[in-house]
Amino acid sequence: MCFSWRAKVAVETALFRLCTTGLPSDVRVEAGEMSFHLHKFPLLSRSRLLERMIQDKDDQAKSVLSLHDLPGGAGSFLLVAKFCYDVKFELTSTNVVSLRCAAEHLQMTEDYGEGNLISQTATFLEQVLNTWEGTVQALETCEAVLPFSEELDIISRCIDSLADKACEERGWPQRYHHSPVWNGIHSSSEPCSPAGDWWYEDVAVLNLPLFKRLIDVVTCKGMAPSRIGGALMLYAKRHLPLHGRSRSGSFQERTHESDEEQRTLVEEITELLPNQKGATPTRFLLELLKVAMILDAGAACRETLERRVGAQLDQAVLQDLLIPNTVPLEETLYDVECVQRIVDYFLDMVGDDEYEGEEEQSVEGFDSPPLMTIVANLLDGYLAEIANDVNLKLEDFVLLAASLPDYARSLDDGIYRAIDIYLKAHPWLTEQERELVCRLMNCQKLSIEASTSAAQNEMLPLRVTMQVLFFEQLRLRSYMAGWFVVSDTLGGGSNERPSAVSSVAGGGGDQSITLNEVRERVSRLENKCDSIKHEIRKLVRTKGRWVNFYKRFGLKVRTKSFDLKSDAKSPTNQD
Repeated sequence: MCFSWRAKVAVETALFRLCTTGLPSDVRVEAGEMSFHLHKFPLLSRSRLLERMIQDKDDQAKSVLSLHDLPGGAGSFLLVAKFCYDVKFELTSTNVVSLRCAAEHLQMTEDYGEGNLISQTATFLEQVLNTWEGTVQALETCEAVLPFSEELDIISRCIDSLADKACEERGWPQRYHHSPVWNGIHSSSEPCSPAGDWWYEDVAVLNLPLFKRLIDVVTCKGMAPSRIGGALMLYAKRHLPLHGRSRSGSFQERTHESDEEQRTLVEEITELLPNQKGATPTRFLLELLKVAMILDAGAACRETLERRVGAQLDQAVLQDLLIPNTVPLEETLYDVECVQRIVDYFLDMVGDDEYEGEEEQSVEGFDSPPLMTIVANLLDGYLAEIANDVNLKLEDFVLLAASLPDYARSLDDGIYRAIDIYLKAHPWLTEQERELVCRLMNCQKLSIEASTSAAQNEMLPLRVTMQVLFFEQLRLRSYMAGWFVVSDTLGGGSNERPSAVSSVAGGGGDQSITLNEVRERVSRLENKCDSIKHEIRKLVRTKGRWVNFYKRFGLKVRTKSFDLKSDAKSPTNQD
């Protein structure tokens, strides 16, 4: 323990006041960087070790005793000296551990006086372990007196005490702002009521080995995984710069730990993470993964984090999934390969059996499973975000977009948007490459808005545009066929020709669809069909290509408008 010159003067003054017997000093004790001029009798009457050392040097006029290996150094010996001279001093949770270890080292047992230092420090330590804050403070000081604190089982007792209190569901009420004191000096303090996960902040001050041991103990005691995950998250935020990253991958705000210490911390925290899904927020896992990549943590650590993110990918948000690329030779802005691995882990977690069941539901017309739909929307948003990167390779974009099965997307508007952005950002792609990209979307699953945009998109290959228009034509024919059924019902369903079809609402009111409304809707559909045909004519310049297009898809061109009265009589003859 190093002392400043002010501290040295203070200690020497205190020791001078101790020596008020008028007798000259006959022993010099060297502890740490300081020397203590004392008397033999008060020391040897309390300590077996000091007695033996003084007896070994009894032939010298003034003995010199070396205690450089004393736990706690000069600070601890100053308190020992005060105790030997029967000078009252304050014993607290911050000095009881070092003093307990020093007393054990000096062999200050009951054989050398009743109520010797070993017994008194042991008794006070028991009182400290009954309080939460005092136990935390005592455990913090254990590192400075290793291995003595370990040999005396002080560390294990402190950790067990903290674990028992933290595991109590009702929380630990015996929490003081000030730890108790000893030897006639007391501090007035009121216990404060803990709320929720009150112990996270307190244990975050512990060093990594002690914190790891505490987490292991609370895990064995059956603490809920979510509470363990919360403690790990706060500890990581305290000691890792999770939000201090620059674009280059370096940390803008450094903590006191070196890169090697931070790398070890990331790997250790990753090992401590609970296995249960959702016990740790996905956002924190992704932040930890980004730091692990910047610090070049071990491959096993990065793989574990990627697997955990993949297991709960449906809980991720787009901004957290944008992982900066830290590989020096890579030119892409984001690490697409990492996200690809995360998606693959997600697919592995879901399982092939569940996929098969979901595909059957999709074929039968049910909605896509919520889990797959959420991930599909997230992935489409990610693809749209990275598509602007001119350095993004075609195979990486296609491979990631094709990772999820087709039934995962109820609509392909999201993947169309990503394809549109990618084609505009990569205008040098060949016709074959653009067609390869467009195979990622299903033209039948585009909404009306997306179909309209695709029909006018000059970046799409002509064949894809034709497919979009074709399926839009089929959709319009389906709509019109439905209205013809309504028209048939209105015209020939009964001897008395009704003027409207009424449906009773849940509240009991009548809502009617009149014949005029049917005509208006059919007219609007006809106008939309004519508009689509006009777009086709703009794309196909010659009459021969127009005819070949309709022959290819088996379509017929209608040039006259629909007559509701005549068509209603024989709707099955309409094309």
